[in-house]
Amino acid sequence: MNVMIVDDEEKLVKILKFYFEKEGFNVFEALNGEDAIKKCDSNKIDLVILDWMIPKLNGIEVCKYIKENMNTKVLMLTARTQTEDELEVLGIGADEYVKKPFDLRVLIMRAKKLLNIDKDVTFRDIRINFNDKKVYRNNEILNLTKIEFDLLSCFVKNKGIILSRDKIISLVWGIDYEGDYRTVDTHIRRLRAKIGENSIKTYRGIGYSLEVDLN
Repeated sequence: MNVMIVDDEEKLVKILKFYFEKEGFNVFEALNGEDAIKKCDSNKIDLVILDWMIPKLNGIEVCKYIKENMNTKVLMLTARTQTEDELEVLGIGADEYVKKPFDLRVLIMRAKKLLNIDKDVTFRDIRINFNDKKVYRNNEILNLTKIEFDLLSCFVKNKGIILSRDKIISLVWGIDYEGDYRTVDTHIRRLRAKIGENSIKTYRGIGYSLEVDLN
């Protein structure tokens, strides 16, 4: 799934990007309101994590634009703590409101809840329980390794998006991985054998994509 982080604190954006990518999300960045709107217009963004006090167009203006023009969730970040501020944010359509400073684990959990990926996800005869990190096929538990589960989670969170080997390595193994890139092919082959050969489609010379209907 595509998440965009909008904040004029570049260091914070980089930190959030790193941890959201570790959770399998595809992350866009914006340091001001105008750039945020441009990227929303040109990309399919599922969730915007949006700071209130940003330059050019503030978070309230950006949130209003998003809610009037596209089907995208908005989680507002702000250092403002008054009840009136929270009411204003929710009143213009924001889906969630998190006060700074925040616990990163709570922020990620709330983001997942907004995107409904804190619940079981099913496709065909497969059921994935993200809370327990277990996968079932026809209600029989599958013996997936940690890498296989992380790989499947990555595909589910980016359903319909073609992921290159480089991107998969970054999301599943981490940006510091120095092994053979063919390990991606090996693990996808093993995962297909467990969840169904036709679940993950190969785009030769480009990458892989999960192309199933999720419930």
